[in-house]
Amino acid sequence: MSDHPFLDTLDGQLDWQRELYRDLHRHPELSLQEDRTAQRIEAELAGLGLAVQRVGGTGVVGVLENGTGPTVLARADTDALPVTEDTGLEYSSTVPGVMHACGHDMHVAALLGAVKLLADHREAWSGTYVALFQPAEENAAGAQAMIDDGLVDRVPRPDVALAQHVMPFAAGTIGTAAGPVLSAGDSLRITVHGRGAHGSMPHNAVDPVVLAASIVLRLQTIVSRETQPGQFAVVTVGASNAGTKSNIIPDRAELLLNLRTYDTALRERIMAAIERIVRGECAAAGSPREPEFDYYDQFPLTANDEDANATVTRALAAHFGAEAVFPTTPYTASEDFSRIPDAFGVPYAYWFVGTVPAERYRAAVDSGTVSSEIPANHSPFFAPAIDPSLEIATRAQAVAALAYLAPSSPAAEEAR
Repeated sequence: MSDHPFLDTLDGQLDWQRELYRDLHRHPELSLQEDRTAQRIEAELAGLGLAVQRVGGTGVVGVLENGTGPTVLARADTDALPVTEDTGLEYSSTVPGVMHACGHDMHVAALLGAVKLLADHREAWSGTYVALFQPAEENAAGAQAMIDDGLVDRVPRPDVALAQHVMPFAAGTIGTAAGPVLSAGDSLRITVHGRGAHGSMPHNAVDPVVLAASIVLRLQTIVSRETQPGQFAVVTVGASNAGTKSNIIPDRAELLLNLRTYDTALRERIMAAIERIVRGECAAAGSPREPEFDYYDQFPLTANDEDANATVTRALAAHFGAEAVFPTTPYTASEDFSRIPDAFGVPYAYWFVGTVPAERYRAAVDSGTVSSEIPANHSPFFAPAIDPSLEIATRAQAVAALAYLAPSSPAAEEAR
Protein backbone atom coordinates (compact mmCIF):
# COMPACT_ATOMS: atom_id res chain seq x y z
CA MET A 1 0.00 0.00 0.00
CA SER A 2 2.88 2.37 -0.81
CA ASP A 3 1.62 3.96 -4.02
CA HIS A 4 0.23 6.90 -2.00
CA PRO A 5 2.13 6.90 1.32
CA PHE A 6 -0.04 9.62 2.85
CA LEU A 7 -2.99 7.19 2.86
CA ASP A 8 -1.32 5.39 5.75
CA THR A 9 -2.31 8.36 7.93
CA LEU A 10 -5.79 6.85 7.74
CA ASP A 11 -5.00 4.93 10.94
CA GLY A 12 -5.14 8.21 12.82
CA GLN A 13 -8.70 9.00 11.78
CA LEU A 14 -10.33 5.59 11.92
CA ASP A 15 -11.57 6.08 15.49
CA TRP A 16 -13.48 9.15 14.29
CA GLN A 17 -14.89 7.19 11.37
CA ARG A 18 -15.92 4.26 13.55
CA GLU A 19 -17.79 6.62 15.89
CA LEU A 20 -19.43 8.27 12.90
CA TYR A 21 -20.48 4.92 11.46
CA ARG A 22 -21.97 3.72 14.74
CA ASP A 23 -23.85 7.01 15.16
CA LEU A 24 -25.35 6.73 11.68
CA HIS A 25 -26.25 3.11 12.28
CA ARG A 26 -28.02 3.95 15.54
CA HIS A 27 -30.05 6.71 13.86
CA PRO A 28 -31.26 5.43 10.48
CA GLU A 29 -33.69 7.50 8.42
CA LEU A 30 -36.00 6.45 5.60
CA SER A 31 -35.84 7.77 2.05
CA LEU A 32 -36.30 11.56 1.77
CA GLN A 33 -36.42 11.81 5.58
CA GLU A 34 -32.64 11.90 6.11
CA ASP A 35 -32.56 15.27 7.92
CA ARG A 36 -30.41 14.25 10.89
CA THR A 37 -28.05 12.38 8.60
CA ALA A 38 -27.75 15.38 6.28
CA GLN A 39 -27.04 17.70 9.21
CA ARG A 40 -24.26 15.42 10.47
CA ILE A 41 -22.73 15.25 6.98
CA GLU A 42 -22.94 19.03 6.56
CA ALA A 43 -21.18 19.60 9.88
CA GLU A 44 -18.38 17.16 9.03
CA LEU A 45 -17.82 18.62 5.55
CA ALA A 46 -17.84 22.21 6.82
CA GLY A 47 -15.34 21.24 9.50
CA LEU A 48 -13.03 19.95 6.78
CA GLY A 49 -13.20 23.24 4.90
CA LEU A 50 -15.47 22.29 2.03
CA ALA A 51 -18.08 24.49 0.39
CA VAL A 52 -21.33 22.75 1.34
CA GLN A 53 -24.87 22.97 0.02
CA ARG A 54 -28.14 21.07 0.23
CA VAL A 55 -29.41 19.76 -3.09
CA GLY A 56 -32.64 17.81 -3.50
CA GLY A 57 -33.99 18.32 0.02
CA THR A 58 -31.88 15.94 2.09
CA GLY A 59 -29.02 15.61 -0.38
CA VAL A 60 -25.68 17.20 0.51
CA VAL A 61 -22.78 18.17 -1.73
CA GLY A 62 -19.35 19.32 -0.59
CA VAL A 63 -16.76 20.72 -3.01
CA LEU A 64 -13.04 20.58 -2.27
CA GLU A 65 -11.06 22.71 -4.72
CA ASN A 66 -7.31 22.26 -4.89
CA GLY A 67 -5.80 23.94 -7.91
CA THR A 68 -5.98 22.93 -11.54
CA GLY A 69 -6.69 19.42 -12.67
CA PRO A 70 -9.54 16.99 -13.27
CA THR A 71 -12.81 17.06 -11.37
CA VAL A 72 -13.93 13.85 -9.68
CA LEU A 73 -17.41 13.31 -8.26
CA ALA A 74 -17.75 10.60 -5.60
CA ARG A 75 -21.18 9.56 -4.37
CA ALA A 76 -22.49 7.84 -1.23
CA ASP A 77 -26.15 7.07 -0.57
CA THR A 78 -27.60 7.90 2.84
CA ASP A 79 -31.05 6.34 3.39
CA ALA A 80 -32.10 3.34 5.46
CA LEU A 81 -34.81 0.70 5.07
CA PRO A 82 -38.13 -0.13 6.80
CA VAL A 83 -36.56 -3.20 8.45
CA THR A 84 -36.53 -4.13 12.13
CA GLU A 85 -32.91 -4.80 13.12
CA ASP A 86 -32.05 -8.17 14.64
CA THR A 87 -28.25 -8.09 14.70
CA GLY A 88 -27.73 -7.80 18.46
CA LEU A 89 -25.06 -5.14 17.90
CA GLU A 90 -24.46 -2.75 20.78
CA TYR A 91 -24.93 0.08 18.28
CA SER A 92 -28.17 -1.32 16.82
CA SER A 93 -30.84 0.98 15.44
CA THR A 94 -32.72 3.04 18.02
CA VAL A 95 -35.52 3.76 15.55
CA PRO A 96 -38.35 1.19 15.66
CA GLY A 97 -38.84 -0.54 12.32
CA VAL A 98 -35.99 1.28 10.58
CA MET A 99 -32.48 -0.06 9.95
CA HIS A 100 -29.38 0.55 7.87
CA ALA A 101 -29.81 -2.90 6.36
CA CYS A 102 -28.02 -2.09 3.10
CA GLY A 103 -24.78 -0.52 4.29
CA HIS A 104 -25.39 3.10 3.33
CA ASP A 105 -24.05 4.17 6.73
CA MET A 106 -20.75 2.53 5.76
CA HIS A 107 -20.82 4.36 2.42
CA VAL A 108 -21.23 7.72 4.17
CA ALA A 109 -18.49 7.07 6.73
CA ALA A 110 -16.08 5.88 4.02
CA LEU A 111 -16.67 8.86 1.73
CA LEU A 112 -16.29 11.34 4.60
CA GLY A 113 -13.07 9.54 5.51
CA ALA A 114 -11.78 9.93 1.94
CA VAL A 115 -12.68 13.62 2.02
CA LYS A 116 -10.67 14.07 5.22
CA LEU A 117 -7.65 12.31 3.73
CA LEU A 118 -7.71 14.54 0.66
CA ALA A 119 -8.41 17.71 2.66
CA ASP A 120 -5.51 16.99 5.02
CA HIS A 121 -3.04 16.18 2.24
CA ARG A 122 -3.61 18.68 -0.54
CA GLU A 123 0.05 18.46 -1.49
CA ALA A 124 -0.57 14.96 -2.87
CA TRP A 125 -3.14 15.86 -5.53
CA SER A 126 -4.54 18.62 -7.69
CA GLY A 127 -7.99 19.30 -9.08
CA THR A 128 -11.50 19.31 -7.61
CA TYR A 129 -13.21 16.67 -5.50
CA VAL A 130 -17.01 16.72 -5.33
CA ALA A 131 -18.39 14.62 -2.47
CA LEU A 132 -22.05 13.92 -3.11
CA PHE A 133 -24.30 12.37 -0.46
CA GLN A 134 -27.49 11.20 -2.12
CA PRO A 135 -30.77 10.51 -0.33
CA ALA A 136 -33.49 8.06 -1.28
CA GLU A 137 -31.59 5.44 -3.23
CA GLU A 138 -33.88 2.73 -1.91
CA ASN A 139 -36.94 4.07 -3.73
CA ALA A 140 -35.06 5.43 -6.78
CA ALA A 141 -36.12 9.00 -5.98
CA GLY A 142 -32.97 10.61 -4.61
CA ALA A 143 -30.72 11.00 -7.64
CA GLN A 144 -33.57 12.46 -9.65
CA ALA A 145 -34.50 14.80 -6.79
CA MET A 146 -30.97 16.23 -6.80
CA ILE A 147 -31.00 16.59 -10.57
CA ASP A 148 -34.41 18.29 -10.48
CA ASP A 149 -33.02 20.72 -7.88
CA GLY A 150 -30.39 21.93 -10.33
CA LEU A 151 -27.44 19.70 -9.41
CA VAL A 152 -25.85 19.95 -12.86
CA ASP A 153 -25.68 23.76 -12.66
CA ARG A 154 -24.77 23.99 -8.97
CA VAL A 155 -21.55 22.00 -8.80
CA PRO A 156 -18.45 21.77 -11.00
CA ARG A 157 -18.91 19.41 -13.93
CA PRO A 158 -16.98 16.22 -13.19
CA ASP A 159 -14.74 14.38 -15.61
CA VAL A 160 -15.74 11.09 -14.00
CA ALA A 161 -18.15 9.87 -11.32
CA LEU A 162 -17.35 7.16 -8.76
CA ALA A 163 -19.43 5.05 -6.38
CA GLN A 164 -19.13 1.84 -4.39
CA HIS A 165 -21.36 -0.55 -2.48
CA VAL A 166 -20.62 -2.89 0.41
CA MET A 167 -21.62 -6.49 -0.19
CA PRO A 168 -21.58 -9.76 1.80
CA PHE A 169 -18.37 -11.29 0.46
CA ALA A 170 -14.90 -11.48 1.97
CA ALA A 171 -13.67 -8.31 3.65
CA GLY A 172 -10.45 -7.07 2.12
CA THR A 173 -11.55 -7.90 -1.41
CA ILE A 174 -13.07 -5.66 -4.08
CA GLY A 175 -15.10 -6.59 -7.16
CA THR A 176 -15.00 -4.55 -10.38
CA ALA A 177 -16.27 -5.04 -13.93
CA ALA A 178 -16.84 -3.14 -17.15
CA GLY A 179 -20.35 -2.95 -18.56
CA PRO A 180 -23.47 -3.92 -16.61
CA VAL A 181 -22.87 -4.44 -12.89
CA LEU A 182 -26.41 -3.84 -11.59
CA SER A 183 -29.67 -4.50 -13.37
CA ALA A 184 -32.34 -2.05 -14.34
CA GLY A 185 -35.32 -2.52 -12.07
CA ASP A 186 -38.95 -1.54 -12.60
CA SER A 187 -42.02 -2.02 -10.43
CA LEU A 188 -45.47 -2.05 -11.98
CA ARG A 189 -48.97 -1.95 -10.55
CA ILE A 190 -51.61 -3.42 -12.86
CA THR A 191 -55.32 -3.00 -12.18
CA VAL A 192 -57.76 -5.15 -14.14
CA HIS A 193 -61.50 -4.66 -14.05
CA GLY A 194 -64.33 -7.15 -13.90
CA ARG A 195 -68.01 -7.05 -13.00
CA GLY A 196 -68.89 -7.91 -9.43
CA ALA A 197 -71.65 -10.31 -8.43
CA HIS A 198 -72.77 -12.70 -5.71
CA GLY A 199 -70.64 -15.83 -5.49
CA SER A 200 -73.71 -17.95 -6.18
CA MET A 201 -74.35 -16.16 -9.49
CA PRO A 202 -71.04 -16.25 -11.42
CA HIS A 203 -72.91 -15.99 -14.72
CA ASN A 204 -73.69 -12.38 -13.84
CA ALA A 205 -70.01 -11.53 -13.28
CA VAL A 206 -66.78 -10.97 -15.11
CA ASP A 207 -64.48 -12.53 -12.54
CA PRO A 208 -61.27 -10.48 -12.11
CA VAL A 209 -59.77 -13.17 -9.87
CA VAL A 210 -59.80 -15.70 -12.69
CA LEU A 211 -58.61 -12.98 -15.06
CA ALA A 212 -55.68 -12.11 -12.78
CA ALA A 213 -54.76 -15.79 -12.44
CA SER A 214 -54.69 -16.16 -16.22
CA ILE A 215 -52.47 -13.11 -16.52
CA VAL A 216 -50.02 -14.40 -13.90
CA LEU A 217 -49.62 -17.70 -15.73
CA ARG A 218 -49.26 -16.10 -19.14
CA LEU A 219 -46.66 -13.61 -17.90
CA GLN A 220 -44.33 -16.52 -17.14
CA THR A 221 -43.95 -17.09 -20.88
CA ILE A 222 -42.25 -13.73 -21.43
CA VAL A 223 -38.91 -15.02 -20.16
CA SER A 224 -39.36 -18.68 -21.14
CA ARG A 225 -40.76 -18.15 -24.64
CA GLU A 226 -40.18 -14.54 -25.74
CA THR A 227 -36.67 -13.85 -24.43
CA GLN A 228 -33.68 -15.20 -26.33
CA PRO A 229 -31.86 -17.93 -24.38
CA GLY A 230 -28.77 -16.46 -22.76
CA GLN A 231 -30.30 -13.03 -22.26
CA PHE A 232 -31.02 -12.10 -18.66
CA ALA A 233 -34.52 -11.10 -17.60
CA VAL A 234 -36.73 -11.61 -14.55
CA VAL A 235 -40.48 -10.98 -14.35
CA THR A 236 -41.85 -11.45 -10.84
CA VAL A 237 -45.45 -11.14 -9.71
CA GLY A 238 -44.95 -10.22 -6.09
CA ALA A 239 -48.59 -9.66 -5.09
CA SER A 240 -52.07 -10.47 -6.33
CA ASN A 241 -54.93 -8.81 -4.48
CA ALA A 242 -58.68 -9.03 -5.05
CA GLY A 243 -61.85 -9.30 -3.05
CA THR A 244 -62.81 -9.16 0.61
CA LYS A 245 -65.24 -12.06 1.17
CA SER A 246 -65.58 -15.66 0.04
CA ASN A 247 -69.06 -15.30 -1.49
CA ILE A 248 -68.51 -12.02 -3.33
CA ILE A 249 -66.95 -11.82 -6.78
CA PRO A 250 -65.13 -8.48 -6.75
CA ASP A 251 -65.08 -5.92 -9.53
CA ARG A 252 -61.30 -5.53 -9.80
CA ALA A 253 -57.95 -7.15 -9.07
CA GLU A 254 -54.48 -5.71 -8.61
CA LEU A 255 -51.13 -7.26 -9.51
CA LEU A 256 -47.72 -5.97 -8.42
CA LEU A 257 -44.84 -6.85 -10.73
CA ASN A 258 -41.08 -6.39 -10.65
CA LEU A 259 -38.80 -6.55 -13.71
CA ARG A 260 -35.01 -6.93 -13.89
CA THR A 261 -32.91 -6.59 -17.05
CA TYR A 262 -29.36 -5.76 -18.16
CA ASP A 263 -30.35 -4.54 -21.62
CA THR A 264 -32.36 -1.39 -22.33
CA ALA A 265 -33.90 -2.69 -25.55
CA LEU A 266 -34.93 -5.95 -23.86
CA ARG A 267 -36.43 -3.96 -20.99
CA GLU A 268 -38.66 -2.08 -23.43
CA ARG A 269 -39.70 -5.31 -25.17
CA ILE A 270 -40.67 -6.92 -21.86
CA MET A 271 -42.75 -3.92 -20.83
CA ALA A 272 -44.52 -4.04 -24.18
CA ALA A 273 -45.09 -7.80 -23.81
CA ILE A 274 -46.60 -7.34 -20.35
CA GLU A 275 -49.05 -4.74 -21.57
CA ARG A 276 -49.92 -6.83 -24.65
CA ILE A 277 -50.63 -9.93 -22.54
CA VAL A 278 -52.69 -8.05 -19.98
CA ARG A 279 -54.79 -6.31 -22.62
CA GLY A 280 -55.29 -9.57 -24.48
CA GLU A 281 -56.42 -11.47 -21.40
CA CYS A 282 -58.77 -8.64 -20.46
CA ALA A 283 -60.31 -8.72 -23.93
CA ALA A 284 -60.67 -12.52 -23.77
CA ALA A 285 -62.42 -12.26 -20.39
CA GLY A 286 -64.81 -9.55 -21.54
CA SER A 287 -63.44 -7.00 -19.10
CA PRO A 288 -65.74 -3.94 -19.09
CA ARG A 289 -62.84 -1.47 -18.76
CA GLU A 290 -59.30 -1.13 -20.04
CA PRO A 291 -56.56 -2.23 -17.61
CA GLU A 292 -54.44 0.37 -15.84
CA PHE A 293 -50.63 0.36 -15.70
CA ASP A 294 -48.71 2.34 -13.09
CA TYR A 295 -44.90 2.16 -13.26
CA TYR A 296 -43.01 3.18 -10.10
CA ASP A 297 -39.69 2.69 -8.28
CA GLN A 298 -37.88 2.60 -11.60
CA PHE A 299 -34.12 2.07 -11.39
CA PRO A 300 -31.82 2.64 -14.37
CA LEU A 301 -29.20 0.19 -15.57
CA THR A 302 -25.78 0.57 -13.94
CA ALA A 303 -23.20 -0.14 -16.64
CA ASN A 304 -19.60 0.89 -16.04
CA ASP A 305 -17.66 2.78 -18.66
CA GLU A 306 -14.88 0.53 -19.92
CA ASP A 307 -12.09 3.10 -19.61
CA ALA A 308 -13.21 4.40 -16.21
CA ASN A 309 -13.51 0.87 -14.85
CA ALA A 310 -10.04 0.00 -16.20
CA THR A 311 -8.52 3.11 -14.62
CA VAL A 312 -10.10 2.44 -11.23
CA THR A 313 -9.36 -1.29 -11.32
CA ARG A 314 -5.67 -0.70 -12.07
CA ALA A 315 -5.44 1.77 -9.22
CA LEU A 316 -7.17 -0.54 -6.75
CA ALA A 317 -5.02 -3.51 -7.76
CA ALA A 318 -1.84 -1.46 -7.43
CA HIS A 319 -2.84 -0.34 -3.95
CA PHE A 320 -4.41 -3.45 -2.46
CA GLY A 321 -2.63 -6.11 -4.53
CA ALA A 322 -3.92 -7.91 -7.59
CA GLU A 323 -5.16 -10.83 -5.48
CA ALA A 324 -7.55 -8.52 -3.61
CA VAL A 325 -9.34 -7.21 -6.72
CA PHE A 326 -11.46 -9.66 -8.68
CA PRO A 327 -13.75 -9.45 -11.76
CA THR A 328 -17.29 -9.51 -10.47
CA THR A 329 -20.32 -10.84 -12.30
CA PRO A 330 -23.34 -8.52 -12.55
CA TYR A 331 -25.71 -8.38 -9.59
CA THR A 332 -29.46 -8.46 -10.11
CA ALA A 333 -30.00 -5.72 -7.54
CA SER A 334 -30.69 -2.18 -8.77
CA GLU A 335 -29.50 1.33 -7.99
CA ASP A 336 -30.14 4.91 -9.17
CA PHE A 337 -26.57 6.29 -9.04
CA SER A 338 -26.13 6.25 -12.82
CA ARG A 339 -28.70 9.00 -13.24
CA ILE A 340 -26.18 11.46 -11.81
CA PRO A 341 -23.28 10.89 -14.26
CA ASP A 342 -25.82 10.49 -17.06
CA ALA A 343 -27.20 13.96 -16.21
CA PHE A 344 -23.68 15.40 -16.56
CA GLY A 345 -22.93 13.25 -19.61
CA VAL A 346 -19.77 11.77 -18.03
CA PRO A 347 -18.41 8.22 -17.58
CA TYR A 348 -18.57 6.40 -14.28
CA ALA A 349 -17.16 3.45 -12.36
CA TYR A 350 -19.02 1.52 -9.66
CA TRP A 351 -17.43 -1.26 -7.61
CA PHE A 352 -18.17 -3.55 -4.66
CA VAL A 353 -16.43 -3.90 -1.29
CA GLY A 354 -16.57 -7.04 0.85
CA THR A 355 -17.67 -6.83 4.50
CA VAL A 356 -17.61 -10.39 5.90
CA PRO A 357 -14.57 -11.48 7.96
CA ALA A 358 -12.45 -13.44 5.49
CA GLU A 359 -12.17 -16.62 7.56
CA ARG A 360 -15.92 -16.72 8.15
CA TYR A 361 -16.63 -16.23 4.46
CA ARG A 362 -14.15 -18.89 3.36
CA ALA A 363 -15.66 -21.36 5.83
CA ALA A 364 -19.14 -20.68 4.48
CA VAL A 365 -17.94 -21.13 0.90
CA ASP A 366 -16.19 -24.39 1.76
CA SER A 367 -19.30 -25.75 3.49
CA GLY A 368 -21.70 -24.49 0.82
CA THR A 369 -23.63 -22.43 3.36
CA VAL A 370 -23.08 -18.87 2.10
CA SER A 371 -26.77 -18.30 1.37
CA SER A 372 -27.85 -19.55 4.80
CA GLU A 373 -24.96 -18.38 6.99
CA ILE A 374 -24.03 -14.99 5.53
CA PRO A 375 -26.83 -12.37 5.86
CA ALA A 376 -27.35 -10.43 2.64
CA ASN A 377 -28.14 -6.77 2.17
CA HIS A 378 -31.70 -5.88 3.25
CA SER A 379 -31.70 -8.66 5.85
CA PRO A 380 -32.52 -7.73 9.49
CA PHE A 381 -29.27 -9.58 10.33
CA PHE A 382 -27.06 -7.60 7.93
CA ALA A 383 -24.04 -6.43 9.93
CA PRO A 384 -20.86 -5.45 8.06
CA ALA A 385 -17.68 -5.99 10.04
CA ILE A 386 -16.47 -2.48 10.81
CA ASP A 387 -12.87 -3.66 10.65
CA PRO A 388 -11.41 -3.95 8.09
CA SER A 389 -14.41 -2.99 5.92
CA LEU A 390 -14.43 0.70 6.84
CA GLU A 391 -10.72 1.10 6.20
CA ILE A 392 -10.89 -0.76 2.87
CA ALA A 393 -13.91 1.25 1.69
CA THR A 394 -12.25 4.52 2.67
CA ARG A 395 -9.00 3.63 0.94
CA ALA A 396 -10.93 2.49 -2.15
CA GLN A 397 -12.70 5.86 -2.45
CA ALA A 398 -9.45 7.76 -2.05
CA VAL A 399 -7.42 5.51 -4.36
CA ALA A 400 -10.05 5.67 -7.11
CA ALA A 401 -10.09 9.48 -6.90
CA LEU A 402 -6.30 9.67 -6.95
CA ALA A 403 -6.29 7.64 -10.16
CA TYR A 404 -7.46 10.93 -11.68
CA LEU A 405 -6.23 13.58 -9.22
CA ALA A 406 -2.67 12.46 -8.40
CA PRO A 407 -0.06 14.52 -10.30
CA SER A 408 1.31 11.40 -12.00
CA SER A 409 -2.06 10.13 -13.21
CA PRO A 410 -2.77 10.15 -16.96
CA ALA A 411 -5.95 12.12 -16.32
CA ALA A 412 -4.05 14.85 -14.45
CA GLU A 413 -1.36 15.04 -17.13
CA GLU A 414 -4.03 15.35 -19.81
CA ALA A 415 -5.76 18.12 -17.85
CA ARG A 416 -2.48 20.04 -17.64
